[in-house]
Amino acid sequence: MWLVPFLASAGIVWRGDFETGDRSQYTGTQMVSADRLQVVTSPVAEGKYALKATVRQGDDPINSSGNRNELVYQGREAVGSEYYYRWKVMFPADYPSADTWQLFTQWHHDGCCGSPPVEFYVKGEEIRFSLPGTEEVPWRTKLVRGVWHEFILHAKWSSDPEVGFVELWHNKELVLPKRGAMTMYSGQKNYLKLGLYRNDTVQPVGVVYHDGFVQATTLADVMTPEEEPAPPPVDAGTPPVDAGTPPPVDAGTPPVDAGSPDDGDEGPAEEPVEVDAGTPPPVVVEPEPGPAMPDTGVPPVPGISSDEELSAGVGCTSTGGGPLAAFALLGLLGVVRTLRRRS
Repeated sequence: MWLVPFLASAGIVWRGDFETGDRSQYTGTQMVSADRLQVVTSPVAEGKYALKATVRQGDDPINSSGNRNELVYQGREAVGSEYYYRWKVMFPADYPSADTWQLFTQWHHDGCCGSPPVEFYVKGEEIRFSLPGTEEVPWRTKLVRGVWHEFILHAKWSSDPEVGFVELWHNKELVLPKRGAMTMYSGQKNYLKLGLYRNDTVQPVGVVYHDGFVQATTLADVMTPEEEPAPPPVDAGTPPVDAGTPPPVDAGTPPVDAGSPDDGDEGPAEEPVEVDAGTPPPVVVEPEPGPAMPDTGVPPVPGISSDEELSAGVGCTSTGGGPLAAFALLGLLGVVRTLRRRS
């Protein structure tokens, strides 16, 4: 029973996701008062809790440069160690825009002074990621307020850029492919700082929300599964149509019987014809009789009833008596035609 959960999270090294409901997952704080680093229930990116970091001009809890309120986690990653870090950040709609640095996440060296080896910050209307020893900004993107930004940093910690490297995902998109970098200062170790640290010239109150921080040894352990898209809303006045069900038949139109299917042995049964009780049966009109044939004194020839039959040869069958009967019949026909012409 204990083995399955252990295997499922074998790559997790540390969580700082505030799901304890407080700041106890972290080593310590640098804040002027408890209200500057509050664990809140709204807004949250995941789970039940998130961190609300607030900085007012003049907040300087450690008597150093800039204004800050930050959480500290002494992970003290060793030289040559390699980890994945994932966390989420939201800048509210009133987050101040200033043409100077405002750090929200950093891996700081444990020595004195100078810029941290790895830092994420806002400048003007951009989110930026930078490394020490260069003016280059390896990655930047537009600052979008009011939404959660997810970051995944893959880092190997070393002061030698031939050994150390970084790789970065933003909102599940690889935005910075793996590249060599000096990720530590020689002889020093790094520790994590999370919150808000900014130039002391910034006057408006600044608020940043953090959630879901996790450190692991594999990418799979920090990648959150994609949420399934919600189904489109259904119009309450129009019931959904089941693709496998034919549309309903109009109640004012009686259904038409398609007949019984042919079973291969006999044809479909014929339907009885309905008789309209208010319509009289059809009248059969007999054809008017033609003029009576004159009595010629010649007996009628069996099998011959009209001129059409005579001309068509009807009545000459194989049962007529053979060649002699045929000659006799031809003679009689000649007599009949002669009598008709005379009449």
